[in-house]
Amino acid sequence: MIRSGQWTAHTSGLASDHVQGNVVILPQALANDFLRYCQRNPKPCPVLAASEPGQTGLPGLGEDINICTDLPRYRVWRKGEVLDEPTNITALWRADLVTFVLGCSFSFEHALMQAGLRLRHVEQGKNVAMYRTSIPTHAAGVFHGPMVVSMRPMLAADAIRAVQVTSRFPNVHGAPVHLGDPALIGINDLGAPDYGDAVELKSGEIPVFWACGVTPQAALRQAQPEFCITHAPGAMLITDLLNQQLASF
Repeated sequence: MIRSGQWTAHTSGLASDHVQGNVVILPQALANDFLRYCQRNPKPCPVLAASEPGQTGLPGLGEDINICTDLPRYRVWRKGEVLDEPTNITALWRADLVTFVLGCSFSFEHALMQAGLRLRHVEQGKNVAMYRTSIPTHAAGVFHGPMVVSMRPMLAADAIRAVQVTSRFPNVHGAPVHLGDPALIGINDLGAPDYGDAVELKSGEIPVFWACGVTPQAALRQAQPEFCITHAPGAMLITDLLNQQLASF
């Protein structure tokens, strides 16, 4: 459905057994800097796969993946600004482009729900709320910027359980980076996420924040490369890998 253009919305809650990935596509000249950026920031940028230049397939993630067609929506960037959000990038493909796929929190959401934890944005059919923070990432070459986090409201007891569950999945962001007062990490208004959709924080709940794979988009805005492509926030690559294959224990 995604490949044919029938599904162009976010992928939260879809194919819940399968690993989903954030996507960054860069010219080969920037690929080494970006790989080092990911290595220095493994919580928000866990690398699941990196292609050869010009390669549209990702055989380690699925036999029939075509990176030009298999995301619901892309973002096309020029000099740090988003110019377009197409549903197919075949016409933009170049022989020097390198694709990176990074782990996504949508993958550990399945484990949270299996543990009996309710996720409000999934129940409401919304994209998860994401925020730029005051937490700096470690720079590499031209890439630097703030960490982006995703937020899920939970009761305190559920938050403790969520830490235990997501600690098993370091390749898809692992345990939360912050619980509680959002102002401590530079978030002034939970009702106004930088990406995704706001969800209500109910009485007795605390916000729980995980490092988010949209972090590279903040770094791209700072680096201002001449040309690059990413996924649109929430519109992930769904792979053939199963979430349970990424569990560390």
